[in-house]
Amino acid sequence: MKPEAIEGFFATLAAANPRPQTELAYTSVFELLAAVLLSAQATDVGVNKATRRLFALAPTPQKMLDLGLERVTELIRTIGLFRNKAKNLVATCRILMEQHGGEVPRSREALEALPGVGRKTANVVLNVAFGEATMAVDTHVFRVSNRTGLAKSSSVRGVEDQLMKRIPARYSVDAHHWLILHGRYVCTARAPRCGECSVRVHCDHGRRKAPPTMPARQTG
Repeated sequence: MKPEAIEGFFATLAAANPRPQTELAYTSVFELLAAVLLSAQATDVGVNKATRRLFALAPTPQKMLDLGLERVTELIRTIGLFRNKAKNLVATCRILMEQHGGEVPRSREALEALPGVGRKTANVVLNVAFGEATMAVDTHVFRVSNRTGLAKSSSVRGVEDQLMKRIPARYSVDAHHWLILHGRYVCTARAPRCGECSVRVHCDHGRRKAPPTMPARQTG
């Protein structure tokens, strides 16, 4: 995709949705961190259903620790990989209390040191909570980027790096939200709804072969 097409692509998405938001439900930075940690290989709808119960009882790291691992595990058992996620969430809460005064750190290094928090989760927190221009590449962002020609890479980090270089700065804070939503509702995996796509005139899809396959397993 050429620079002028990239400009048109994001200008169109911005005009339709000027203030895109994550579809994960949260009321604090801690709840956002917890929700994103739980969202790996799970839908936002499924995560929101579980966290609605969880956050009602434990909206802070200390209250999560007070619940204990067994209770946290029970409350999120509807989410995939719930046992491991519960362990990571409780361990993360312990570190937040012991090393960060119960607050979510703002640095990438500190975030990625938390159990269950990888680069993607850190990118989401830095972007959504702190307004930094980061690119969290999930399966939707990966697919849309390769399919449209915004980025061409078989690796998640390759897509992230290319997007950070190619997306105009004025769109960079909101870009990953637009790409996620576009991939979730329009540029879907098996049957992209090209006939309904507002950015199809900017897309390379018709001139390209099938996009690379998203790596099977993502961490944080």
